[in-house]
Amino acid sequence: MPEELRKGLEGVLVAESSLSDIDGSAGRLVYRGYAIEDLARNTSFEEVLYLLWEGHLPTESELEPFEAKMAEERAVREEVLSTVRELAAAEENPMAALRTAVSMLSAYDPDDSTGEAGDGEITQRKGRRITAKMPTIVAAYKRLRDGDEPIEPRTDLSHAANFLYMLNGEEPEDTIADVFDMALVVHADHGINASTFAAMVTASTLSDLHSSVTSAIGALKGDLHGGANQNVMRTLLEIDEHDLTAVEWAREALESGERIPGFGHRVYDVKDPRAKILGAKSKALGKAADEFKWYSYSRAIEEFMAKETGIAPNVDFYSASMYYQMGIPIDLYTPIFAMSRVGGWVAHVLEYQEDNRLIRPRARYVGPEDREFVRIDQR
Repeated sequence: MPEELRKGLEGVLVAESSLSDIDGSAGRLVYRGYAIEDLARNTSFEEVLYLLWEGHLPTESELEPFEAKMAEERAVREEVLSTVRELAAAEENPMAALRTAVSMLSAYDPDDSTGEAGDGEITQRKGRRITAKMPTIVAAYKRLRDGDEPIEPRTDLSHAANFLYMLNGEEPEDTIADVFDMALVVHADHGINASTFAAMVTASTLSDLHSSVTSAIGALKGDLHGGANQNVMRTLLEIDEHDLTAVEWAREALESGERIPGFGHRVYDVKDPRAKILGAKSKALGKAADEFKWYSYSRAIEEFMAKETGIAPNVDFYSASMYYQMGIPIDLYTPIFAMSRVGGWVAHVLEYQEDNRLIRPRARYVGPEDREFVRIDQR
């Protein structure tokens, strides 16, 4: 009897993990047993990194040196910034630029890749450096593309606040920094998604962490994964530019067979809990800025989709308007996603390599059989 084919590996168990758990029918997400709602409200991104990498939430005495080590690693060598400068001048896609720069970081990492695989201490040190430097790369790319010079990172700001400072040249208001920090927290891990699996596949070959993260960035770049949040904001802008209500636009889109970005998820049967968290923040930012239309459009589309299709929004749907109201360029949404999810990528690599096995699936052959070979001079 032929083996069952699972396209996209849907429902196939490939590993056991203690990092994050998703209950799609209940709309529940936990990191190491903690509800995402509690973590989003009460922890910083640095605390969540510690949780994912070390297995428990840090005490104050544990968090302080962890934050200091992260902050010390934020600077990026001029050789890497020079490459980012060239990529910005060439108007390279920001995710492609990030992928290239992260790969290049390995040339200057003080830990040699020899003997790294399976050594959790080396992998975590590299993970800390990569995680600390990615915001510096993204901010530098944006500024160079705009004709400005990169801003050196500060060590006295949080991970979230420092990125916004490097991006805009001004220290962010506490409220904005806190909202951005929360966004990093809710994006940090989400089971074995496409980019995390890409990182794990690379790591399973006993390759180095820079290769694993580079693989993951490549997977996250796609529209069916990390690129969806950009499409959500472009949709909202299109609605705003046309003489249509959000509901009219959504109805026309459905009738013409278009897929409305930000809706549906491979895992959740109900509303993504992260969408609830970020939706509330998008609403709050809109009120604070006295520009409520983006949230209003989003809410109207959500209600229409619930009534017409029963499909609920995912994390991308409200993160888009939230970032837009913070003044972040649309094509940086996915690199920001990577800046957060790298925490999960590193954690999954650390966990998988504790009991590593090469990931090597098979395909069912459906091609021709028993073809007679003909020499090239007789074809």
